[in-house]
Amino acid sequence: MPANWPNRAQSRMARVRPHDWCVFEVGDGPDILLLHGAGGSAHSFRNLIPEFTDHRCLVPDLPGQGFTRAGNKGRLGIDEMAEDIARLIDHEGWAPKFVIGHSAGAALALRLSTLMPLQGIIGINAALGSFEGAAGVLFPLLARVLSVTPFVPRFVSRLWGNAPTVRRLLTSTGSPPDEAGLAQYITLVQDAAHVDGTLGMMAQWKLDTLTAQAPSLTTPTLLIASTGDKVVPPRVSRDAAALLGNASYLELPKLGHLSHEEAGPRLAALIKDWIATRAA
Repeated sequence: MPANWPNRAQSRMARVRPHDWCVFEVGDGPDILLLHGAGGSAHSFRNLIPEFTDHRCLVPDLPGQGFTRAGNKGRLGIDEMAEDIARLIDHEGWAPKFVIGHSAGAALALRLSTLMPLQGIIGINAALGSFEGAAGVLFPLLARVLSVTPFVPRFVSRLWGNAPTVRRLLTSTGSPPDEAGLAQYITLVQDAAHVDGTLGMMAQWKLDTLTAQAPSLTTPTLLIASTGDKVVPPRVSRDAAALLGNASYLELPKLGHLSHEEAGPRLAALIKDWIATRAA
């Protein structure tokens, strides 16, 4: 972990079967869990966490990504990952009542609500839809092939782990990176283990069960979408809010997929107001 990595001083390793988790806790107050999306790490909440001074933020890197090392590469799907996060929460003695999830992290938060009681879930540009048409077949198949092909993660790291390519990838999400964020994502892409974990998650990611459960998921949920998101269009969150048993929808103009990195204080204000209403 680089010396200037966000929240490095608070980060530690926790061995909780089957993974070696990298986690950090910061702040005082009621526990709130933050779950990043595929291809990211806990660092993506760097502009959001400082606004939650009245909470204790609990932030893990997901298995195989960031600085968490997957002990079982067969447990990178949504069901298995949610079970392992629940086991981590129990082991650490955490008591989160609210979960903030970005992209795939929002889907994990909803799946987690079936395993433990929560007062609320906030999804930021939630990845709650499947690829459409031929992409629905080809993309998962390609991810499965790449995830089991030797040397692919190392090749991807060497080929893409440079500033121009990473900047282009991030900009394509609708969220142009700042220099600090760019450097942090370069660090991740240059790590073959992180690339391997991301491919493994993509290969095993199936939302069929969660989608079927959606009408029965009654944990209060706020889905925040961004009109400039080029990865998960707003209609995905809008449709999911209509399908879930107890959800509301909020749309923000102009921001992209990484809206919590672009406008941390703005997102935090909306989330804190919603949490205060639920807690009351």
